[in-house]
Amino acid sequence: MSKVAIVEDDAAISQMYRIKFEAEGYTVETAENGKLGLALAEEMRPDIILLDLMMPIMTGEEMLAKLRKAAWGKNIKVIILTNRGEQEIPPEVRTLGVDAVILKAAMTPRQVAELVKLKLHEK
Repeated sequence: MSKVAIVEDDAAISQMYRIKFEAEGYTVETAENGKLGLALAEEMRPDIILLDLMMPIMTGEEMLAKLRKAAWGKNIKVIILTNRGEQEIPPEVRTLGVDAVILKAAMTPRQVAELVKLKLHEK
């Protein structure tokens, strides 16, 4: 089954998604900041990463930039999880290659799981 990495500093949100994705049969690992998320991604080699932008130590944007510079991280699918409005997302984030941007408050865990499933089946 597919591997999902959740990089999110809000423990309640991270746990909520972990429970949902494990119930769907995915292998799930979490990290609470971009630095730990990058190390997790390198070790786990997930099929998809749910990535928060606003985190301590290393932001999601910084993590994404480093992920895309690594040969092993160039093609990992990334979905941005944010509470920022669409227009507040730095343009650099999109140029780094994201598969979707999710406004956390606008989607249920089931909707996020459906989007992940859809993105994992896209080539």
